[in-house]
Amino acid sequence: MTAEIIAVGSELLTPARMDTNSLFLTQKLNELGIDVVRKTIIGDDRERLADEIRQARGSSRIVIMTGGIGPTLDDVSREAASDALSRPLDYHPEITVEIEKRISRLGRHKMAEINKRQAYVLRGADVLPNANGTAPGQWFEDDRGILMLLPGPPREIEPLFETQCLPRLRKLEFPHQFYTASLRVAGLPESEVDERIGPIYSAESRVATTILASPGEIQVHMRAQAATTAEAREIAMALSKLVEAELGSSVFTRENEPLEAVLLRICRERKISVAVAESCTGGKIAEHLTAIAGASESFRGAVVTYTNEAKRNLLHVSSKTLEDHGAVSRETAAEMAQGARRIFEASLGVATTGIAGPDGGSDKTPLGTVFVAVADDDGVEVDELHIGGDRERVRVWATRRALNMMRRRLEGRDERL
Repeated sequence: MTAEIIAVGSELLTPARMDTNSLFLTQKLNELGIDVVRKTIIGDDRERLADEIRQARGSSRIVIMTGGIGPTLDDVSREAASDALSRPLDYHPEITVEIEKRISRLGRHKMAEINKRQAYVLRGADVLPNANGTAPGQWFEDDRGILMLLPGPPREIEPLFETQCLPRLRKLEFPHQFYTASLRVAGLPESEVDERIGPIYSAESRVATTILASPGEIQVHMRAQAATTAEAREIAMALSKLVEAELGSSVFTRENEPLEAVLLRICRERKISVAVAESCTGGKIAEHLTAIAGASESFRGAVVTYTNEAKRNLLHVSSKTLEDHGAVSRETAAEMAQGARRIFEASLGVATTGIAGPDGGSDKTPLGTVFVAVADDDGVEVDELHIGGDRERVRVWATRRALNMMRRRLEGRDERL
């Protein structure tokens, strides 16, 4: 059983807007054992949309369109579906009544005449009520398969799909089921990860393995296919254990959760408090930590000390250290981490100092040089990084390295494999 997703909207073809609906839909479909084989973004063009619908219905049993069913003239998904299926659109006055009621409940003025466009339904399609918007979805089914027309806003499509579409899809018979095991890895480049685990996952033909790289982190997704979910899970987990054994302590989670969540969970379990002193990362470490609900149980506070004066006055980095070694140095990073521990009375302190660019580098400390320090009762560990790329890349990689150093420190592992 395969499916294709057509995201509709000219705005999705610009840098201003991203299609996130297809990610949600793919997850839900995969959980049912439906394989999403293609995702397409089409602008508000009736003819192109109709061509895409015909092509998708010719290769997949399930086709889902998102967006383009609003009231404005550029919402042409209904008309495109009508063209593709050679079926007329019928006016449903009861839909107009519901739209009027909704607009009235919201305290707005009289319904605009243009809203009636949302009351036109593909002949033979079932109307899917939309509790969070004025545009109802549509479900059309014939001997060639299923076509769904769904709203574009995530706050509308997600509950509608959960309540209206999933119950219908669960009644279908699927020849295969899927299960995905995921590992997230920090501290290793993508090339090394693939070199080490390639021989492992390539030997398992029942699993499709995907390696995704992002700054400071690698994700390994292993999706198994089998007759039942239990069998697929067994296959995926068996491969996952082999991959994890190869990568060792670089794997920080099997639950597809962010590194900062893992770190804070360890802190909470061990009753460890954390404090942060940042220079070149400008508060990014603190931002990542405080994005996690419940961070206050472990996170004591942070300070951004961008000047030498701030490092001296707030963190008590010695003037001699700054004069002899400079602000961007192993010694300064160590004293910053110790200072953060002291002023926030924390168990663990982390600090960053470096040159993010594009100016300020020298022969001794070139652009991209960053020192990350982690301090606790057992002493201070400092790592020297040389990060290529622009200013933002340096800051992001340094932040990820600091979070991972704290995690490895708490787990009692050597940061360098």
